[in-house]
Amino acid sequence: MNKFVIAVYVDNKFGVLTRVTSMFTRRGFNIDALTVGETECPEYSRITICLSGDGYAREQLINQLRKLHNVKKVVVLKDDSIKRELMLIKVGYDSQTRAEILAASDVYRGKVIDYTTDEMCIEVTGDPSKIDAFIKLMIPYGIIEMCRTGIVALDRGNVTLLDRIKDKTK
Repeated sequence: MNKFVIAVYVDNKFGVLTRVTSMFTRRGFNIDALTVGETECPEYSRITICLSGDGYAREQLINQLRKLHNVKKVVVLKDDSIKRELMLIKVGYDSQTRAEILAASDVYRGKVIDYTTDEMCIEVTGDPSKIDAFIKLMIPYGIIEMCRTGIVALDRGNVTLLDRIKDKTK
């Protein structure tokens, strides 16, 4: 099973996300991560989906997505795409572990965004593997709570959204 990331450009209209995600449910696909947001063109939204599967499953999924009415373009992002994720993690500490957690946060370019006498909330942004490594490092200190955004990604190069959508080959 390989992980792959798909960018789905859709009309920025009510109910489109529901139609796209219900297609995954009907076809039995599991979404690993999903992010949605308006693009630089307000009439379009971009759904970035991270999935696991083989080549056949990926092609089947892409073909099904292209059949949906409000889908304008489906792009499988290359392995060298720029991928980032944001995580907020709340970790407990005591006087002996405080400095270690802060040092680890600095190494991972984390930012302490909330601080009490016995816990701190750290924001970490970066490649998903960096986020995974930071979580693994924090487990011994006691993770109280955490939340991840899911992957946002862009292909390298200078192709714009409008260039992609104007390409009639979907």
